[in-house]
Amino acid sequence: MTMLPALVFDFDGTLIESAPEIRACVNILMEEYGRPALTLPQIEKMIGKGVAHLVERAFEATGGRPDDFESGLAHFIEIYNNAPFEETPVYEGVPETLAHLHEAGHVMAICTNKLYAPTVKILEGLDFMRYFTVVTGGDTFPVRKPDPGHLLGVLDRLGVAREDAIMIGDSPNDIGCAIAAGVRSIAVSYGYPGIPAAELGADLLIDRFGDLPSAIAKLNP
Repeated sequence: MTMLPALVFDFDGTLIESAPEIRACVNILMEEYGRPALTLPQIEKMIGKGVAHLVERAFEATGGRPDDFESGLAHFIEIYNNAPFEETPVYEGVPETLAHLHEAGHVMAICTNKLYAPTVKILEGLDFMRYFTVVTGGDTFPVRKPDPGHLLGVLDRLGVAREDAIMIGDSPNDIGCAIAAGVRSIAVSYGYPGIPAAELGADLLIDRFGDLPSAIAKLNP
């Protein structure tokens, strides 16, 4: 048995089902701009590349990017940072599996393109912060996923070599980032991948978060 690998998790679409809350916040902004509301499927396709990409896509889908885009982006961030997250839904098996992995001795981290402040707010609300040694958002480093610098920055903060880590995520940004960084990866088949999960290129694919411990054992015999 080799040493336990460090586990680096994506957040939206991997641990939490964030699209409904993001949609509610986006539609507050759209209403203020006199734009039509966006549907949940529309929002799901916009998640994963950071807040600026999300807001830009929302504007493009409802009439085009406004001249005061930067002001609108800043306002959305304010709306989202002040949103209540008490009932953020998590995917089945996440709480007990995170607890199990933590108790087993895995060092764990978050590597998400979501802004750092709301990420921490949600983690604290779910009582998940205690599981993660490092938490980074899309505004933590000069780069974000799929740039490998984001994941490598997380590993540097953990003091872990790339060969001693596994990235877990749901999207091309997550798995592509891991591949570019030379880190093993496990993809979940749910979430917001944008393409068939089997095409992500991960070392392993799981359908349920609760299957993660056995998948880790396969990658790290």
